[in-house]
Amino acid sequence: MIVFTYPGQGSQAPGMGSAWADHPSWELVDEASEAVDRDVARLLLDTDADELTMTRNAQLATFVTSMVVLDAVSRLGAEAVAHAGHSLGEYSALTAAGALDFADAVRLVNERGDAMQAAADEQDGTMAALLGLDDDQVDIACQRTAGDVWIANYNAAGQVVIAGTPDDLDRACVIAKELGAKRAMRLPVGGAFHTPLMAPARDRLRKAIDQVEFRAPEQPVYANVDGCAHTDPSDWPDLLGAQLCSPVRWRQTLRTLDVDGFTTYVELGPGTVLTGLVKRTVKTGNRINIATPADLDGLLEQLAGPAQTDAGVLEGEHLFATERLVVSPCTGVFTLGAGVEPGLAIAVGDVIGTVGNEDVVSSFAGEVMGVLALEGERVGSRQPIAWLRTR
Repeated sequence: MIVFTYPGQGSQAPGMGSAWADHPSWELVDEASEAVDRDVARLLLDTDADELTMTRNAQLATFVTSMVVLDAVSRLGAEAVAHAGHSLGEYSALTAAGALDFADAVRLVNERGDAMQAAADEQDGTMAALLGLDDDQVDIACQRTAGDVWIANYNAAGQVVIAGTPDDLDRACVIAKELGAKRAMRLPVGGAFHTPLMAPARDRLRKAIDQVEFRAPEQPVYANVDGCAHTDPSDWPDLLGAQLCSPVRWRQTLRTLDVDGFTTYVELGPGTVLTGLVKRTVKTGNRINIATPADLDGLLEQLAGPAQTDAGVLEGEHLFATERLVVSPCTGVFTLGAGVEPGLAIAVGDVIGTVGNEDVVSSFAGEVMGVLALEGERVGSRQPIAWLRTR
C-alpha cells in the first residue's frame, strides 16, 4: 500500500530544479510558465534564497518541482493508492490524483501564493515550532496569551507549529517553555499561515477556486482540515478554502493512513521534511524520498523487494530495478510503431508509437519485454504503453 506525499512551503531551496533540467519531465516547467505567464524555470534554477523564500515564489516553485518529480516517477510505472500533501502540497496531491487539471492547479497555486503574500503584507505575522509539548499544552500556551496566536500545524507527536502576530507569538513561546517545551524556534516565514489572520487570502482564493472544475480523483486524497480521505470532488472547494485559516492536521493524517493499511510513504518534491515526520509518527512504515533523478533507482530498488509477512516471503510478480515502463504523453488513440515487438532493442529517444498526433518516446535504452496498450485503444495520459528491461 503506497501513498505519495507532497511537501509544502519551506521545503524549497535555491537551484532545486537544476538536477531535473535535462530530464524529459522538465517539459512541465514550460507548461507551468505558460499557464501563469511567469518564468518558472528561473525560479527553479537561478533565484536566490531571499527571493525564493517569498510566499508567491516559494509556493509556485515547490508545486512545480513536485509535479516534475511525480511525472518522472510515473514514467517508471510506479503508482500510489492514495495521495496526501502538507498545506500547499494538497494541491500537488489533488493534481496527482487527477482531481485538478495541471494548468488549473498552476493558476490556483499562483493565486494562493499571491493572496497569502498580500495578506501577510497587510497583517504582520510569523510562526514558531514548539518541541516537547503535547497538543493540549500548546493550546494552553496560546490561550494564555489572550492574543492573536493559534496552533497552525500538528506535524508530529511533540512537534507543533504555532502562528500569530509577532508579539503574541513571542509571549506564547515563553509560556510554552514554562510549561516544559524543549525548544521554541521562530520559522523563516513572513506570515501567520493557517490562522484567522489569513481570512483575506481565503476570501480571495475562494473566488479563484469557484472558477475551477474539480473531477472525481482516481485515488483518494487525504485532507489537511480533517485528516480523512475524500473521493467526492464537491468536497474540495470548501476544504481548500478552509485550509488557509485552520491548522494542518498532518500527524492525524499520517495516523489515519497507518490505520487504513498504508505501509510505504513516498515523498515527491524538494526536501525531506515529510519523510522525517513519517519516521516520527509511523514507526513501521517504509520511507522513501524522491528529490532528484538520482533517487529514482532507489525507489525502484525498494519497491522491487518481495513483500514480507510473519509467514515469510509472499510469492507473486515484483517490479525489478532493471525494468521501466514507457507511458503515454497524453490522452488519445494509441497506434503501435512499425516493428515494435518483444525482443526489440530500444534506444533513448526511439518512438514506440503514437497517441493521437504525439509520439510515444522512450526515455530509456533497453529491450522491449511487452507492449501493454492495444492497437487502436484509447489510452489516458501517463498510462503504461510498453515494458522495457533496461541495459
